[in-house]
Amino acid sequence: MITYETVIVSSWVVFIGVWIVLSFGVKRDIKGGGFSSWWSQNYLLRLIILALGVFAATRILAGTARYSSADAVIFSNMLFTPPIALGWIAAVLSAAGVGFAIWARIYLGRNWSSAPAVKEDHELVTTGPYAYVRHPIYTGLILTALGTALTGTIFGIGVLIVAAGVFFRRIGKEEHIMLELFPDAYPAYQARTKKLIPWVW
Repeated sequence: MITYETVIVSSWVVFIGVWIVLSFGVKRDIKGGGFSSWWSQNYLLRLIILALGVFAATRILAGTARYSSADAVIFSNMLFTPPIALGWIAAVLSAAGVGFAIWARIYLGRNWSSAPAVKEDHELVTTGPYAYVRHPIYTGLILTALGTALTGTIFGIGVLIVAAGVFFRRIGKEEHIMLELFPDAYPAYQARTKKLIPWVW
């Protein structure tokens, strides 16, 4: 039986799997990046993590006893118990957030980095979801974290707080890099788009 918890956990598994697959072939960092530069060179490690992610996803989708154990770890410590309707709203938000983040990641292509960095032949992407917000990957992941938090779990609320804190801090660094790289184009792009929420902020 598919539950809203199953949808939320599966959304995160899909996100992790897609991110690992798309991390192959990104452009080399020439400034900054940190862990990203090391990660991009460790293909074997990424393949191992991808294999583990596929295995976890198949176990979850099969509804095995192992999923029930994972479900208990993530969803048992509750600050509040959501009504079933709110649980399904949370599931929709989580799935939509992951979908939006993946859409943005595909458009960003080889320019992606796990940390703010200057890439070889760095390009300014302004199409797809980037036509609406400047940081659509963060928009999607915060939406996913919000959905997870609406389940009332300590885990979900913690994920939302950490994600929001990390992403808000990174936005400033990334915009500074982009202003240095594209001193003419980026201010115009900033003027016609919002940071995270289309037409709002």
